[in-house]
Amino acid sequence: MKPSTVNLHQEMKRNIVLNELLDKGITKTQDGRDIHNVDYETLKYELVLQAFREKDVEADENKWF
Repeated sequence: MKPSTVNLHQEMKRNIVLNELLDKGITKTQDGRDIHNVDYETLKYELVLQAFREKDVEADENKWF
């Protein structure tokens, strides 16, 4: 891919994750930074944390052991 195509692709991925977080009501990272001002990797991390928060750990099918 051309450098401009790679940048566009990365920005699109970032926007998808950003919008998912915003849809879930997340506007700040765990350390208090605005999610609009962080990189893609940080956004992915915050989305994973949110997924864990949504998981019902009391349900039998979601228990680890």
